Amino acid sequence: MDQIGVCLVGSGRAGMIHAHNLQRMKDVKIVSVCDPDEPTALAASAELGCDHFLDFKEGLAKKGTDCVYIASPTKYHAEIVEFAAEHKLDVFCEKPMAMEVDECQKMIEDCKKNNVLLQLGFMRRFDSGFQRAKQIIEEGKIGRIVSVRSLTHGPSTPHEWMYDIEKSNGPLAEVCSHDIDTIRWLTGSEFKSVYALAGNYRSPGAREKFPDFYDSVILLARMKDGSIGNVEGAQGVQYGYDARVEILGENGLITVGGLQDSKTTLFSKEKSGSFDVVKSWMSLFEEAYMKEEEAFIDAVRTKKEPLVTGLDGLEAVKVVKAGNLSIVSGKIIELKN
Repeated sequence: MDQIGVCLVGSGRAGMIHAHNLQRMKDVKIVSVCDPDEPTALAASAELGCDHFLDFKEGLAKKGTDCVYIASPTKYHAEIVEFAAEHKLDVFCEKPMAMEVDECQKMIEDCKKNNVLLQLGFMRRFDSGFQRAKQIIEEGKIGRIVSVRSLTHGPSTPHEWMYDIEKSNGPLAEVCSHDIDTIRWLTGSEFKSVYALAGNYRSPGAREKFPDFYDSVILLARMKDGSIGNVEGAQGVQYGYDARVEILGENGLITVGGLQDSKTTLFSKEKSGSFDVVKSWMSLFEEAYMKEEEAFIDAVRTKKEPLVTGLDGLEAVKVVKAGNLSIVSGKIIELKN
């Protein structure tokens, strides 16, 4: 395969990050961009120098398309994957994988039946700091894992459509999918049971119409290997973008991430220090996104299994659904195999 043609479905922030990275890669061409919002589609196509379509089916059917990047709202993922698989196109799908577990299962089956690849967008697995933590664990330097705490606080307020948990699956999906996957990946184990607490502290506009909406959540988990998982997520924190992980072992501790945006710290005559805070996930994980693109395009070219699979996406959705049920019921939820 000399040149790989890509169709981009969804041209929001995440979609355009992928597009700009792909433009930097040799022998990769963005053939088309699809977005139901015409001004957005036109702007993206002008910026990328490719055709645009309002209907994703037209874009995926365009000659010269080998694979698709899906960065549309979650509720459309299953339909797009089904169509892509039927047209023998390899698939990169952003997280969350889908709204329901059975949708995830069908997406996996559709891709397997049509012999096409399915990679999920858990880019933290490609971050050098997270990869180093995984290596340290595998080398046995902290012994058996006791607990993993993964935290994501985002500065921006939720989009209005996210207020309806039935349409968004809430911050556990939109914010904490990465944290859930991080815990699975680092422990090498699946979630056994979860208990979650949540509340709406920063989104007053949602309280009357969407009383179940939460912008902050803590989820505690027992993993199948006996270790403990702790997921903490929040939207609208304003102070910056905050993504951190702590891995406690029998013999040591690994930490990944922090709020500081650079190694430069200011100390003033007032005997206080200050530093620049990370502003966005887009800058924090810039390198990881690029490595993620390279891994997917290499998988398309060689037809080898992606490093992050549909099963990883499905397991994260399982935890999201169980966590949301726990929030509503106030009970510990046991996950099914």
